[in-house]
Amino acid sequence: MIERIIDERQRNLGGGFTVGRVLPVAQRRMVGPFIFFDHMGPMAFAAGIPKSLDVRPHPHIGLSTVTYLFDGEIMHRDSIGSEEAIRPGEVNWMTAGRGITHSERFEKARAQGDMIHGIQSWVALPDGEEEVVPAFTHYASADLPMLTDKGLSMRLIAGRAFGQTSRVKTHSPMFYAHTLLDTGTQLELPADYPERAAYVVSGRIEVSGQTIDALRMAVFDSGTAPVLKALEPSVVMVLGGDPVGQRFIDWNFVSSSKDRLAQAKADYKAGRMKLPDLDHDEFVPLPE
Repeated sequence: MIERIIDERQRNLGGGFTVGRVLPVAQRRMVGPFIFFDHMGPMAFAAGIPKSLDVRPHPHIGLSTVTYLFDGEIMHRDSIGSEEAIRPGEVNWMTAGRGITHSERFEKARAQGDMIHGIQSWVALPDGEEEVVPAFTHYASADLPMLTDKGLSMRLIAGRAFGQTSRVKTHSPMFYAHTLLDTGTQLELPADYPERAAYVVSGRIEVSGQTIDALRMAVFDSGTAPVLKALEPSVVMVLGGDPVGQRFIDWNFVSSSKDRLAQAKADYKAGRMKLPDLDHDEFVPLPE
């Protein structure tokens, strides 16, 4: 039933802002189209934090970034003119396609202090859509389907599952949901996706007699119908979908072609990838 359990690893994004990286790992590069999964925080920021904690403008190709918060506020700006603050329960979905740059700033925290807690994931674009026109869409929490039952509260962030369909535009079959489970509550994951996983944000769950603690992701065998049981009040992100094929990662770029990755690096280094008009005074340089 459980193929693998993945522990998050601490990664410093620069300036002292750290995340818990879950995907990718050598043994499991992707789950469905999900190729990157970072747990941000919870981290308390005092008013007056330095700008060095911000994620400065940087590039992407071949993927969609999906930002979802439990607490706090982050300001997004990108090279196609988008400027949008994201708050708990909302979704910022940015499709990089042929190329985009963006920044993520902790401006509310700088002004008045804040608690930052959330998940950022990358969803690889499928064959034939890796070079789509870049796009950005913000979805309010009221736009997303909510499912409530005894001991269960779920927001379907994207895709189709549990009898619901999210209005968030995706490029391949998938599902992604934020669930809250009371002690003893059970949740069966959809069996019609070949790859599925559950990440325990807080609390503790059991699957097939095996305990999964907080800050761990359980990846499930294909063709099974895993049932999650909360051993205590738990927050769990459940996700999965159809594989999109082999993808390579180089820094912030994702592609089915290593030559395309090399071209993206050359374009960014040469300044051929436009920076956000509203945030172009600094940027993250290409790592040597």
